[in-house]
Amino acid sequence: MRALVTGGAGFIGSHIADALVDAGHTVTVIDDLSRGRREQVNAAATFVELDITSPRLGSAFADARPDIVFHEAAQIDVRESVRDPLHDADVNVVGTVNVLRAAVDAGARRVVFASSGGAIYGDTEVIPTPEDHPCRPESPYGTAKLCAEAYGGTFNRQAGLEFVALRYANVYGPRQDPHGEAGVVAIFATRLVHGAPVVINGDGGQTRDYVHVHDVVRANLAAVDGPAGIYNIGTGIETDVNTLYRMLAQAAGVDVDAEHGPAKPGEQRRSCLDPAGTRERLGWSAAISFEDGVRSTVDFFRVSG
Repeated sequence: MRALVTGGAGFIGSHIADALVDAGHTVTVIDDLSRGRREQVNAAATFVELDITSPRLGSAFADARPDIVFHEAAQIDVRESVRDPLHDADVNVVGTVNVLRAAVDAGARRVVFASSGGAIYGDTEVIPTPEDHPCRPESPYGTAKLCAEAYGGTFNRQAGLEFVALRYANVYGPRQDPHGEAGVVAIFATRLVHGAPVVINGDGGQTRDYVHVHDVVRANLAAVDGPAGIYNIGTGIETDVNTLYRMLAQAAGVDVDAEHGPAKPGEQRRSCLDPAGTRERLGWSAAISFEDGVRSTVDFFRVSG
């Protein structure tokens, strides 16, 4: 199989590319290195430094002739999307349309799209939240991801492109970016192993569904031949930020309480995805416990800095 991974120098994309190479597939990685790191690109993959909004994207796809496209490239910061919704839409909507068009023109069979569970659903009445729950995104980021899913459906109906949307919960694990405002596990773990203080926004009672990146990779591989559609990729388990901090501090060998700062305006209180439909239709469920995942993630940041 010929596979193309957009954002393949980044956190999740680089792990997907590694798994594809390990399985013996021919892999092309496209990444503009705005957040990704060149050293994370598998040495056996063909690397193309390119923005997904570029008019040259079609040529890169034509050269790669992918059977399957894993679309991971994105503007991933929810707060940045609030500050600059035009940039967010340019990358996450226009960039995705560019990817879909390039995939069709290059003869790809399927696109597996990295969507967002918590950001798309917004605040919900049902926890854990199933795929058929109404979507009421509270941020431009969530709105853009929902719009990109709709474009995927349109390209399926118009051009026959198979489209799979994986609505990720809060993905964590090795290679997650510990800088900026995205990736609370990476941010906390890095600060703890370096003896820096950790600040929790608000009372720490807000919950998230944390899923390990290796489980997310397994979901992407399952999506290669599974039924097209929309899938929640989460554990169905809520963990509040205070509990997350205690688990990370224990794994890091730190016995210091976190500090608390002001709550972030508009932050979701609860987010947790129901994976039952994914288990039934795709045959996937999370296999890595949060305890084991936290320990391995802390170990990674202790070594990598």
